[in-house]
Amino acid sequence: MDYRKEFADFEGVAYLDAATQGAFPLAAATAGRAAIEWKKRPDQLPMDAYFERPNRVREKFGKIVGADAVDIALTTGATSGMNAVAAGMDFQPGDEVLVAKREFPAHFATWVPYVRAGRVNVRIIEPRERFITSEDYIQNIGPKTRLVSASLVRFDNGAKLDAWRLAKACREKGIPFLLDLSQAAGAVTINLKELGADFAVCSGYKWVLGPYGTGFFWVNPEATKRLDLGPAYWMAIEGAHIFSALSMDNLKFAPGARRWDAAETASFTNIASLEASLDFVLGVGVEEIVRLNRELQQEIIDRLPRDRCALASPTEAERRGPYVCVVARHADQTAALHKRLIESQVIVALREGAIRVSPYLYNTSDHITRLIKGLSV
Repeated sequence: MDYRKEFADFEGVAYLDAATQGAFPLAAATAGRAAIEWKKRPDQLPMDAYFERPNRVREKFGKIVGADAVDIALTTGATSGMNAVAAGMDFQPGDEVLVAKREFPAHFATWVPYVRAGRVNVRIIEPRERFITSEDYIQNIGPKTRLVSASLVRFDNGAKLDAWRLAKACREKGIPFLLDLSQAAGAVTINLKELGADFAVCSGYKWVLGPYGTGFFWVNPEATKRLDLGPAYWMAIEGAHIFSALSMDNLKFAPGARRWDAAETASFTNIASLEASLDFVLGVGVEEIVRLNRELQQEIIDRLPRDRCALASPTEAERRGPYVCVVARHADQTAALHKRLIESQVIVALREGAIRVSPYLYNTSDHITRLIKGLSV
């Protein structure tokens, strides 16, 4: 099936940067415009927008990542979930959080206030080989380790972590495991129930094609008790949907992860567009997205001009997320190569000294040809 008609006409641009911003399906843009109309005419605002739509979005996120809706909080991005974990855990001076070298900045920034307050230390580990593996984390777990924070797919090189193995090791040692799904959910097959992590965070504007300022925070039911409750949103109170029946005498939060919802969860334009995007992803199916994406990745790898460039991602498809990274043969030329691609309207990202190429269903072999031509200059 040709999915290009589900997206805007890029008007000659070869957009190969879904890992930075996933493009709205046209249906998501339409849903967002409809939600703007609600604010022009609030008398037409449907009451289900406040509670029912957020709950539908939880269910749809759950279908994409193999989780129950009750265990999903709706957030403004991955950092919201990380902050909930940081604020909710009972860290003691000397405790350590394990983070790999060159992880996405949120894995470091989250802990800055706690490091400055002397509540926790961040220990940065390095891979033994080119790409990080679970064994690298496992070998660095020590008596002071209180949390492992890692990405399922690395933002800088596309390497996919064998996360189930790390989750198993953490579980055996009683150490919580926080997994970032931002570069995976919607484009990588995930089953959180089987994987065994304690917490998962995800931004909603990359591979699930939602608006900037959306995301989710998943809490394994067994890990809920590990977190103290921080700031909470009133709509997470049991019975909040019955505005006139709330009792101030015995307030209780709804079960599951909803207590960590971001305030104004039902932000109309965001959540309306997000639901439409999730419907698109589910309509195509994650397995089909993975298959089509791998075909595009493999074409890039097969046609890469080896005299000018080198692959900076794992060669094996099962060890790679939904994109590939390349570098110039002479490392100091990579930035200039990236600049030439942008100038030729081939939109890719420069991350940690590598060019990240992240195709999606709207891309074609013609776009890959333009990329290869630009890399061959």
